[in-house]
Amino acid sequence: MKNLHIVAAASLVTCIQGFASVHKQQHVRSAPLSVSALEPPTLAAVGSNSDDRTPLRQGSYVALVTPMTPTGAIDLQQLRTLLQFHLQAGTDGLCILGTTGEAAVMTMAERKAVLDVAVEEVKGKIPILVGTGTIDPEHVKEQTLQAIDCGCDASLVVTPYYVKPPQRALIKHFETMADLGLPVCIYNVPGRTGVDFLPESIGQVAGHPNIVAVKEATGDVSRVAQIQDACEKNGYKRDELLLLSGDDGTTDEFVLQGGHGCISVTANVAPSAMHQLMMSALKKDMDDVKRINSPLTNLHRDEFIEANPIPIKWAVKRIGQIDSSYLRPPLDELAPEFQGTVESALRDAGLI
Repeated sequence: MKNLHIVAAASLVTCIQGFASVHKQQHVRSAPLSVSALEPPTLAAVGSNSDDRTPLRQGSYVALVTPMTPTGAIDLQQLRTLLQFHLQAGTDGLCILGTTGEAAVMTMAERKAVLDVAVEEVKGKIPILVGTGTIDPEHVKEQTLQAIDCGCDASLVVTPYYVKPPQRALIKHFETMADLGLPVCIYNVPGRTGVDFLPESIGQVAGHPNIVAVKEATGDVSRVAQIQDACEKNGYKRDELLLLSGDDGTTDEFVLQGGHGCISVTANVAPSAMHQLMMSALKKDMDDVKRINSPLTNLHRDEFIEANPIPIKWAVKRIGQIDSSYLRPPLDELAPEFQGTVESALRDAGLI
């Protein structure tokens, strides 16, 4: 697993041409964190445009919803409240402006406002992983450069959807985005994108100093060993990459099989439980994993009773963390006939 530290800051070159301000940094490789080192460290907050970055680490990352008013405006004050809720609950990392955050229907100005709040509230305390992936590579670059300028820690780059690039094109895409200088977490979710970035291809890009993690959302826990085998085959360490589950229903087994954590929808409403679940799974404490995960099982399932993030946003409102479950078109708020199902799952989890 790569641990990302700035080892030289003597020379920064600012090039303003189109999208400018690409900050490069050197990285060193290190052994994976021991379980004893998994609890969030106490770090001083840094300035919003600092080049200091908090390395991605093991544990539970919340795929955060974006709170909105009933008229669809982003509610930045409630966003601050949500971020503090996650800090206090022990969430290990923040994944913001992803699918769950409705980033696809936000302007660049709105994205900046959200990122600025996130940096102000949690910079240096937990890693800030920002969704910057989309179908057009130029837009991916634009959003990644914005994340760099805002002071974020890493980018979550999904495989370009709908157009179904071949493996060689996906390899080039991820290496190109990693060349921008911000650490990259590859996001593989073929159920949404229509293309699967195969373990063999992941192994080929694992040596790039800025490709540091994979969010694997196929629900196939055998991918853990397949990716590790592919890294080894290409001359890298088996744990070269941080492997994060993107499927709440199989996250426990994913980590028990050798993964390092999750990017979780469930963590929006059960952040403490998801943190504890990941700590126990990393320790291979199967009894504790079962004890923690059993009450969450229905929630893992029913938060996808309609398209994500429709049910989870309603659930976050139901537990009192936001005032409105409004989603921007083309999505809509949770249908009344499904609300009872989600409420029952929240009750089973002890959250209401």
